[in-house]
Amino acid sequence: MSKFGDLKTKTIEELEDIATQIRQRILEVVSKNGGHLSSTLGATDIIVAMHAVFDAKKNPFIFDVSHQSYAHKLLTDRWDEFDTLRQFGGISGYTKPNESSSDYFMAGHSSTSVSLAVGAAKAIALKGEQDSRVPIALIGDGSMSAGMVYEAMNELGDRKYPAIIILNDNEMSIASPIGALSRMLSQTMASPFYQKFKKKTKEILEALPDSATYMAKRFEESFQLITPGIMFEELGLEYIGPINGHNIASLVDIFKIAKEMRRPVIIHVQTTKGKGYEVAEGAGKEHWHGVGPFDVDSGSSVKKSSQKASTAIFSETLVKLADEDEKVVGVTAAMPSGTGMSAVMQKYPDRFWDVAIAEQHAVTSMGALAKEGFKPFCALYSTFLQRGYDQVIHDVCLMNLGVAFAIDRAGIVGEDGETHQGVFDISFLRAIPNMTIFAPSSDASMVEAMRFAKDFPTPCAFRYPRGAFSYQEESSEPFELGKSRTIQEGKDILFIGYGNGVGRAIETAKLLKDKNPTILDLRFVKPLDKERLKELSKTHKRWFVFSDSAKMGGVGSAILEFLSDEGIKDIDLTSFEYKDEFITHGNTKLVEESLGILPEQLALKIESK
Repeated sequence: MSKFGDLKTKTIEELEDIATQIRQRILEVVSKNGGHLSSTLGATDIIVAMHAVFDAKKNPFIFDVSHQSYAHKLLTDRWDEFDTLRQFGGISGYTKPNESSSDYFMAGHSSTSVSLAVGAAKAIALKGEQDSRVPIALIGDGSMSAGMVYEAMNELGDRKYPAIIILNDNEMSIASPIGALSRMLSQTMASPFYQKFKKKTKEILEALPDSATYMAKRFEESFQLITPGIMFEELGLEYIGPINGHNIASLVDIFKIAKEMRRPVIIHVQTTKGKGYEVAEGAGKEHWHGVGPFDVDSGSSVKKSSQKASTAIFSETLVKLADEDEKVVGVTAAMPSGTGMSAVMQKYPDRFWDVAIAEQHAVTSMGALAKEGFKPFCALYSTFLQRGYDQVIHDVCLMNLGVAFAIDRAGIVGEDGETHQGVFDISFLRAIPNMTIFAPSSDASMVEAMRFAKDFPTPCAFRYPRGAFSYQEESSEPFELGKSRTIQEGKDILFIGYGNGVGRAIETAKLLKDKNPTILDLRFVKPLDKERLKELSKTHKRWFVFSDSAKMGGVGSAILEFLSDEGIKDIDLTSFEYKDEFITHGNTKLVEESLGILPEQLALKIESK
């Protein structure tokens, strides 16, 4: 039972008070734990109204991305647990069915909600439950930039399954409300009279002979031009809006009307990001989307790292490369700040682009630029590069085009959890012909890796972690295709580090009592430094692999394949990569401890072998 009881029995004044309490609770917890703030504050009134009209235990509540679902969590038995938000062993920052039966689907990536609603609507129809159940999807305007949404709406409008799509428009004005006229249209279009009139008009027009309906149809089309929802109407969806997303009374009324319509309807709701917290209110404050701990009164960050994040090194180096070479161009998908592309986009707006949530388009468009002689850098989080996998194969590697994929957030990303951990990129990229894969291990080698990528003529990808590299050095030699480098000369035991794993290998080596391993910075996982590995196989028989990546298809797999191909059978290889399982959310160190990969844990394992 919710802390507030059944919201369907509450007055509008009580619902407004509940929304205020929820916002305060969100601010209290997110300021301590970090999390998604502006979007979830902006969606609070919508979610309160949803719970006041629909039963989340019966009707699928589908939250696109679900980063804005904190109010839903607080209304579904998790008020007391909310203190543990995004903490190791605590509740997730996204919807998660094994956390609550009120969470319909696990989410974390954008633009899936309408497809899920269509699938749920089909299942409801097959079960004959249309009279008692309807899927409700809440999607933000940013997520509407991805093609998958339109694929789903295209089918929904054709099949006419009952479904309610709530479009939370908090920045991109799809149809700006213009004073009294807009309010009049919204209320008129939502009214039972208008819906009946529209239905009756359609029936009359369909009954008339073609010769008599030409002018009538032209009149209907002309009338639609003054309504904000012509695009959705053309897709076959009923449209209501735009309406004020912070007027709970209006939201409740509209949701009740939509509930009775028994057909697909999109409700266009306009909200303010950060609503209720003035420091974060309004568009253009991207840094309030996802935040670390902060002081509520001032809005200033509580924690500041003394080390420079790898993303900052990427950003600074990309600006320098763009200064030196006008052929350097780049793209990101709705993450200009997160990927460090903002600085170069501001300096060279004609050469660097944010294409919104459209990774497939981002990748393919860079393929064409590479074909035209430019040098594209495609900067994406590891978890989001997954969404453009077909395009990497078909539109870059098949053509052998020189696109450089800058893979940010590789490895464990901490509190965002399963949907965001960047663990699969090595595994899925290594299988693609023409792809070259390498990784820097420090700030200095990051610069060298990017210079190598800039001049490399065919597809390549390099990965780097969230936050700072675990290994630091004053300088680093240039990258050379397929060549590793030796960090420490030892004997008998070989530590093979890849990317940020080099730092873990070094820290682990410091903890060993009587062993002096050779430490190799592999640098390239495709192609491998076969000659160096052959040499080491003669003198070092125990190999240990350190890499922030999935074990299956990862760095260890690549080395085992090499050993098998070369007929080298006397090597005992142990990989400390991630097991074949999804990795939970929480503080990165606590997550790594749970996986047994902290340096002190690895040292004990090596000592015991």
